Formats: sequence, C-alpha cells, structure tokens
Amino acid sequence: MTPQPQSDVLRGSMDLLVLKTLSLAPMHGWGIGQRIQQISGGKLEVNQGSLYPALQRLEQRGLITSAWQTTENNRRARVYAITASGRRALGKEAESWRRFAATMETILHTT
Repeated sequence: MTPQPQSDVLRGSMDLLVLKTLSLAPMHGWGIGQRIQQISGGKLEVNQGSLYPALQRLEQRGLITSAWQTTENNRRARVYAITASGRRALGKEAESWRRFAATMETILHTT
C-alpha cells in the first residue's frame, strides 16, 4: 500500500519549508507548494489555505519579499524571494529543527 501525501504539515514547520524552498529560487505561491511536494517525493502536500498566510506572515517579518511578475505562460503572479534576514532565520530554524528531530529520534528508539 502506498502512503497518502500528508496535507497537514506539522504545525510550525510551514515557515521553515517556505524559507528553504525560496532559498533555492524565487517562485510564486503555487510553485512553492509544488516544489515542496516534489522535494518530499510526494510525501508532503501543501494546503494553499496554510501556505498563503505563511507567505504573508514571512513578508510582514521581512524574511521574504514579493513582486508581481509575468510568468512563462504570460500570467501575472506574485513571486516571492527570500531576504538576507530570511536566510539567517532559515539557518537558525533549520538547526533548531535538527535538534528537535534528533531528540524525537532518541525518544522513539528508547526501549
């Protein structure tokens, strides 16, 4: 049986996923969701209802910027890019997540 994609990304991880994705290249919202799904091998599905509030929150905090651009298929889309502050925050958040994951791994392997 193939596991279904998880659409409920762990609470608190959306900002980290968005920052990491935008550190690879600027992109529009739909592209961010698609890239996360692609990188995760289809294991994560981003709910657009969670993504756009995260984008607004990150922009208000100065961690990303946005600008309207014309896409390759001649449509207007808001394209998001990570800022220098966003890159610093990404480094801190990624390290915090690694520590959390290591702690969870330790707990789950306790006999």
